[in-house]
Amino acid sequence: MKAIIAFSLALSIALLSVCLFLTNRSSAQSMHNLTKADIDRMMTELSNWGRWGKEDQLGAINLITPAKRKEALKLVKEGLSVSLAHETNTEKADDNDSPYEHTMTLTGENAIGTWSLDKFGVSFHGYQHTHLDALCHMFWQGKMYNGFPKSEVTRQGASKLAITNLKQGIFTRGILMDIPRLKGVPYLEPGTPIYPEDLEAWEKKAGLKLQPGDAVFIRTGRWARRAEKGPWNVSQLSAGLHASCAKWLKQRDVALLGSDVASDLFPSQVPGVTHPIHQLVLVAMGMNIFDNCDLEALSEAAAKRNRWEFLLTTAPIVLVGGTGSPLNPIALF
Repeated sequence: MKAIIAFSLALSIALLSVCLFLTNRSSAQSMHNLTKADIDRMMTELSNWGRWGKEDQLGAINLITPAKRKEALKLVKEGLSVSLAHETNTEKADDNDSPYEHTMTLTGENAIGTWSLDKFGVSFHGYQHTHLDALCHMFWQGKMYNGFPKSEVTRQGASKLAITNLKQGIFTRGILMDIPRLKGVPYLEPGTPIYPEDLEAWEKKAGLKLQPGDAVFIRTGRWARRAEKGPWNVSQLSAGLHASCAKWLKQRDVALLGSDVASDLFPSQVPGVTHPIHQLVLVAMGMNIFDNCDLEALSEAAAKRNRWEFLLTTAPIVLVGGTGSPLNPIALF
């Protein structure tokens, strides 16, 4: 009789485990199939509007407290610095339709005076140049983060949510989530979606958990693939975060998001919404985004140390009314 009871109990537990597995898998699959209506709903569910006051213009940067900065400073053990910026490219390519304009106005060949001078020009938004998006960079239903109307952005620039709000700089714990390394490949193929379960698997592999105020960088291996196979139109086809990752980022109270492309998966797999991650992160959560970081050197440095956290420091150009800024983020180990 005891054997029968034990067998029945074991069978019940096994059936319950199977049911839970199937339920979780079904739930995950449903989150992989999002619609525009789902994204609109998430704009409210994940919103940080009013969280730090109705006039707040910092958004998720508020999560980087003085205590957070002091804790991040303790991550520096060796003093090794690694740049997260890709070198400027002055040649047009499939992924660079707006190259940096670099003009030498005075050189050693001029043979006059004692100086060399030059000037730069760039339309930095896009898919080539490393930059940080300001919260005024995107509108949804005529509004920006915290409900500020899009009319605050005029030909004179943005009077609200401009990049100047970050002129004091960024100093916090950075985390690299190296998804190609997770999957045992040198890079993700264009169009590969990254799901919340991938991010959770990386946390487990790396032996860390994201904390409020962290800056998270998602490596797809874009630059490694480009070096091997050449440029391609990443705005039409690139690996990136599936829209379902937005909820995951909000649950962990991430302060900043970055990647080696533009964070979004292209195509997005959400009909009618081209940039769901940008929309949810910038507008709903008030989280600035680093685009087109070069994470190859960081990947190697982190793998060598088996250490995926570091001190992140960076600061934008203080351009009044700017919708973003080119910059050079630095990881310190």
